Formats: sequence, C-alpha cells, structure tokens
Amino acid sequence: MHWYSLIAFLLLATPLFAQENAATQKLTEQSKQFDEQVIQVAENVYTAVGFSVSNVSMIVGDDGVIIIDTGMMVGDANRIMAEFRKLTDKPVKAIIFTHSHGDHTGGSAAFIGNERPQIWAHKNFGSEAEPLVAGGVTFQRVRGARQAGFKLPPEQRINNGIAPVRYPRRGGQAFASGDATRPTHFLEDERTTIKVAGVELELVSSPGETNDQLFVWDPTGKVLFAGDNFYRSFPNLYAIRGTPNRSVRLWAESLGKLADNDAAALVGGHTRPILGASKVKQVLKDYHDAVQFIHDKTVEGMNKGMTPDELVEYVQLPENLASKDYLQPFYGHPEWGGRSVFNGYLGWFDGNPTNLFRLSPKSEAERVAKLAGGTDKLLASAHDALAADDNQWAAQLADHLLAIEPGNPTAMQIKADALTRLARNMVNATARNYYLSVARELREKTQ
Repeated sequence: MHWYSLIAFLLLATPLFAQENAATQKLTEQSKQFDEQVIQVAENVYTAVGFSVSNVSMIVGDDGVIIIDTGMMVGDANRIMAEFRKLTDKPVKAIIFTHSHGDHTGGSAAFIGNERPQIWAHKNFGSEAEPLVAGGVTFQRVRGARQAGFKLPPEQRINNGIAPVRYPRRGGQAFASGDATRPTHFLEDERTTIKVAGVELELVSSPGETNDQLFVWDPTGKVLFAGDNFYRSFPNLYAIRGTPNRSVRLWAESLGKLADNDAAALVGGHTRPILGASKVKQVLKDYHDAVQFIHDKTVEGMNKGMTPDELVEYVQLPENLASKDYLQPFYGHPEWGGRSVFNGYLGWFDGNPTNLFRLSPKSEAERVAKLAGGTDKLLASAHDALAADDNQWAAQLADHLLAIEPGNPTAMQIKADALTRLARNMVNATARNYYLSVARELREKTQ
C-alpha cells in the first residue's frame, strides 16, 4: 500500500463524517422535524409526522375518513393507521395521492379495508417515470440509492434533509406505485370539487416537483395539503438522482395558487405542518418568491449570454430569503435550480463554442498531466490539495488521474478522502449522502 493511502486509511478509521461542525449541527437540528407525532392541524384533521419518510394525513368525515398520501412502506403505514384508530374507527372512504412518488403511495395497502375506497390522483399520475421506463433508463436507481444513502451504514446518515432515515425493504424503481392501489378517480381539469364522507374538498392541479402534482384544499378546516411543492427546506428544483425536467416557472405558479387560499394550516409532503394564518401566508410568500427568483434571475443571466457555471455565481438568493429556516438547502439547492432552469430552456449546450466538441475526459486529463509535468506531479498536486483541505480541487485532480488510469488505487483513495471531507461540511443531505456513497464505493474497489 502506498504510504499516503496507509495514512489516509488510518485517518479515516476515525469517523471524520461524524465530527460536530456547523453543517452537521444544522442537519441534526433539522431531524426534529421528523419526531414521531400525530398533529391536529384543524378540527377533525390530523397529520402523522415522522412515522414514515413522508407525511400522512387524515380528515374525519360523517361516516368515514379521507387519507391524503400513505407513506413509503406498509409497515410504517400500519403504525400510522394504528395511531389514527385511536382517534376514530370510521372506515377509509377515500385516499388522495398528491403525486405518484413511492414515498407517498407505497403504504396504501394499510389503509384499504374490506370496502375498496375511492383513490384520487392527477390525470398525469406516474408521468415522471414513464419516459425513463420507455427509454430503458435504469441508472437513476443507482443514483437514487446514493442520494438517499441507502447503502451507507446508519452511523453515516443523519437524515435525508426532509425525511428521517429509512432503509427500503424492496428494490425496483426509485419511485413507483403498485397495481393493487392504482387510482380509481382522476383530476382531469385544472380543479375539481369532490365530496366524500360529507367532507367537501377541492383538488387543484399544481405542477412543480412533478407534473402529476395536485394540492388539496379543505375549506372547512382551512387546511392546505401541498404535497411536495412545499416542505421545510429549499425545494428540490432538480433531483441529483436524475429526473425529467421540473419546470421551475410552473412550480412558482403553483405556489401562487396555494397562496390564493385563506389557509390557517399548511401541510407539506414532509416535515412538520405550518400552523397559523399569518405564518402560512408569510411562508408561502417567501417560498414562492424564492422559486420565482431562481427562475427570473437565471433567465436574466441567460439573456446576458451566461453559461450555467457563470450563473451559479450570478444567481444568489437575497439574504431575506436565504436566512429563512424553511429555505435552508437541506434537500434542494439554489445552484441546482439555476442549472435546471438553463437546461430546461436551452438544453446541454452552454453557448460557448469551445464546448461543442470537447476533448474526451482522458484526452483532457493527459494534457493537464503534461502541463503539470507528468502524472506523478499531478498526483503530488492532488496530495497537496487534500493536505491543504482544498477538497473540491483534490477531487477534480483525482478525476483527471482516474481518466488516464481508471484503476489507480491511490487516485481512488484521494477522491474518496476528498468526497468524505466535502460531506463533512455539507448541510445538503442529498449531496452529503451522494458524496459518502461514492466514497464508500471507491474504497471498496481498492480493497
């Protein structure tokens, strides 16, 4: 073993990733959002938080109940149903899916009794996964597992930003729904009013995180069920696992529609509800303004000819928004949102003709190594960068070395060390999990 690899191995025998710092403290504090609790958000309206990775809500009607979203796994959903049964024994008359992600639909079987309830969803239900399935794209499953930290040991996971740590017991697509709980009724238009168990609800189309998103407005309780267009984090305008484009413009419009209701409670797809009319109004305004700002400022920069890399510096959330506790980048990140806006409008080409036909990673790396004075000096520079805690540069230099020699164990170790150190100071849970997951994969390859 190379002397540097040995030292790095010994250093990493202590959990650098677990060291207390501002980022880990902030992310650990966010975990209070997932303390298990059934919260009464209005008369006859309850939300179960923390039992599953997503919120599950119940509205109690005259002769039955309505369930909004069902959690990710049946085991978690059974626990939620047991808590709900302490409040009422009325049968489930309807289930409403705010969207098709499996962490909101996977627990459905726990809520279906002897009499099959109505199951409501948007007419585009499942549309996010369709192009991936049709195209035979499967690698998003690997990236999804990295983003969620599914292959990390428990001591390396703090949370998932807007959700507690869970290890799914089944494989398959990152988000999918089962045939047994397929929707029976669909929101076909912009909005519709339904009446179930004596409860009148409005379902409103609200594309944002997905194109099959809807929100539920309960005018009696003055409760908004926003799905994943709101949770206490900067929104995931782009998911690093890889998804079809999410329209940031439409997301902002949907937040505007949410704000048009005179709500006294706001239930997001994850994290604790927002209670109090004035608080709900402020939160929705700030959330809308943040998403709209990312869109508008990015377009402004695009129209100046800026590339995505330049836009990252140009598009900075104003402090009055960036400082809000519910807009911290625990799950999504403003930088990813700006890049997604650019790509959604203009595609992969950044406008710089140099990038029309770039050198291959190997060809570029060979030239960089030549500039450095050879691969040994490039390797020494990577060591120096790591020693100086210049971890992003160390990772990029390691990438050059790995492009030239993919199996180089020292380069893999340098990259693994750099990613681990980047994770240590990362408040974004999905990036943190991704860093640590890839670092773990690299170390396994060098054993």
